[in-house]
Amino acid sequence: MENDAALLYCPNEVCQAPNPLTHKFCQQCRTPLTKRYLWVEKEGLSMTQPGAILAERYLVIDKSIVLDTQPRLLPEMPGAQNLQAIRAYLRLIPHRIHIPQVYGILPLSDGQSQKDKILLEKPPIVINDTEQTVKLCPELTTAWRDATSIRQINWLWQIAHLWRSLLEEGVASSLLDPHLLRVEGSLVRLLELHSDAAKAPNLPQLGEFWQQLLPQARPAVAEFINQISNYLIQEEIRSSEQLIAVLDSGLAELGRSQPSTIKIFTKTDTGRTRQRNEDACYPPSDTLVSKPPQQTALAIVCDGIGGHEGGNVASNLAIETIQQQVQQKELTKIPADHIDPLQLIDDLEKAVATANDKISQRNDGENRQGRQRMGTTLVMGLPIAHEMYITHVGDSRAYWITRHNCYQVTLDDDVASREVRLGYAVYREAVQQGGAGSLIQALGMNPSVSLHPTSQRFILDEDAVFLLTSDGLSDFDRVEEYWETEILPILTGERDVAAVAPKLIEIANEKNGHDNVTIALVHCQVKYAEPGSSLTAVIPERFNNNTGVISAGVPETILDGAHQKTKVIKENKSAGIGRLPLNLIAPFLFIVGAGFLGFWIQRSRSPLAVNQPTIIPSPTPQQPTPPQPTSVEQAPVERSLGNLAPDWVIKTTKDTQFYNDKNQPLLLLTNNTLLQVIKTEKDPQKPQELLVHLQRCANIKSATADQKPIILAKSQLETHKVAVLQADEQNSCQKSSEPTNKQPTRKT
Repeated sequence: MENDAALLYCPNEVCQAPNPLTHKFCQQCRTPLTKRYLWVEKEGLSMTQPGAILAERYLVIDKSIVLDTQPRLLPEMPGAQNLQAIRAYLRLIPHRIHIPQVYGILPLSDGQSQKDKILLEKPPIVINDTEQTVKLCPELTTAWRDATSIRQINWLWQIAHLWRSLLEEGVASSLLDPHLLRVEGSLVRLLELHSDAAKAPNLPQLGEFWQQLLPQARPAVAEFINQISNYLIQEEIRSSEQLIAVLDSGLAELGRSQPSTIKIFTKTDTGRTRQRNEDACYPPSDTLVSKPPQQTALAIVCDGIGGHEGGNVASNLAIETIQQQVQQKELTKIPADHIDPLQLIDDLEKAVATANDKISQRNDGENRQGRQRMGTTLVMGLPIAHEMYITHVGDSRAYWITRHNCYQVTLDDDVASREVRLGYAVYREAVQQGGAGSLIQALGMNPSVSLHPTSQRFILDEDAVFLLTSDGLSDFDRVEEYWETEILPILTGERDVAAVAPKLIEIANEKNGHDNVTIALVHCQVKYAEPGSSLTAVIPERFNNNTGVISAGVPETILDGAHQKTKVIKENKSAGIGRLPLNLIAPFLFIVGAGFLGFWIQRSRSPLAVNQPTIIPSPTPQQPTPPQPTSVEQAPVERSLGNLAPDWVIKTTKDTQFYNDKNQPLLLLTNNTLLQVIKTEKDPQKPQELLVHLQRCANIKSATADQKPIILAKSQLETHKVAVLQADEQNSCQKSSEPTNKQPTRKT
């Protein structure tokens, strides 16, 4: 029960007037009042009565839910010594639609026996404004019996996508706890994360958990789920990728029983302070597309970078190129039963790479350097059958709006998100730092080998609206403030997308007004009917049933690498853009060597001074080992860490933090960092250990002498996912690029 005397303060920093809890808008400035309910992690506040106010701002709703009555103020943050305790939450920020993120800490007075508590934002709760009640979303096991066949498989599909990421962070047991596993409409959401025991859970345990759902499974999928559970228990399915592929086949079959209608409307506006509109969209602004009768449904929003130097050229070139690529490959016309999700994602990312290279080549042809280079962000949505595919680069965003909530499904490719993804800071603290909004990648700034678009897909089993937008609207949480009053009416049938778009542009101009603004509204309507026949689970032929590994021809990036210490890239593999696994929906990072001039992007924003990671100091030089002959020419053997030799190149395949013997962080190597082996030698203090001297790649043929070598133990490399490049791949060794200094006015 809420305290009737408690007041809710306006989030508008100019106003901040107190308001009764029952008000939806500030009584002074009419700003929507933010009711930010928070989950108190672990055992909650068992000794505190509802209605109490803690730390002069948190109203206790029950023992585990509080309301922040002053949402404009930055909450107290965990100290550096406590970051390890919340590391899993931070590193799993790409999955924040499923996993609540750390909001801050709740400091408790010395008079209470409880310790300070971690506060989690956006927990799976249901808010009834009419009855003034707040309760948890139902457990999956409780909601299961009332779900349709396609939703039951959709829930399992989401769990399968989360499995590998949570396993790597040591919290996969959270997916086996019915109390933690909640559902909000079609979305699986976790209440909080629990650390795994000494022995991590395995897929057979997941199969046993799913077997408990069989008695109330829908007839069309009961045998399908039973077969999958048995495959897991008997270890015929040995990776989460195998599991996802089997579930995909079931969803494709069920998708035949769910016809869909798509409506897309776009709109772009120069805004009130800009002289030129550097944004672009597809379909062209003020165009309404309906599928059917039209066969094509594709939405793109680009936010150009470069000011008068060509941001509008870059955004329009990206739109034109991607639209042509999608049309040529007929990606919008794939029948539901012929969708290959991995191939489709690969095609979308290749289209993005083509656009990137065209803009980059134009920059090079016009001899544009540094801040003169033009570029663009990108977010696009492709609805096909029962799925929505979202691909993005930069800080243009995609939001998924259902009758239940509004979810930001993309994670900005900026410095703030990078700091959180690496476990260095809570997001609400990271965005307060100087340069937090500076981009770490955008289209057109570098060749595609350095570009890593993020691709995701979502199963549609209920009506939804996807909003694609540039930061002209998304800054200052305007979407979160206005989705319920402006976008939700689309789903209730009160308004259509063509009527809502102008209102969103108006909000962007009135409430923000600092930038161009472009939006695309994608309204997806589905109508599901239970199929008359039951499904059969079949493991796709591309998997080897004995190992659970994908057969030749399927990119290695989708392998389940939770227990794979070293990945060796085979001969004739492309060193270009790799397909991003869906469970690594995170911004990829780029760090430069000393003296490297990055391509900085400026749109009337302050420059950023990025802190470089600490490099392990070079120890006292030892007697150098005589140079070894390179195996490229004299010993044509498979390259691996087992036969590491000078001049070879290795590549990190994830963000990797190295620690010393005292578990203190020494060196951070980000994903796709290229390192050249200078020499190897025995460790004088540990004769059984081999030390590897490495150099960040500037030129594959010769390492520059002015950079200090990085010295790591070979055992350290073996415990991380490190790829050894083969001879034909060494030409891909290039420097990474610095963060792009596109620094939007802050988003919170």
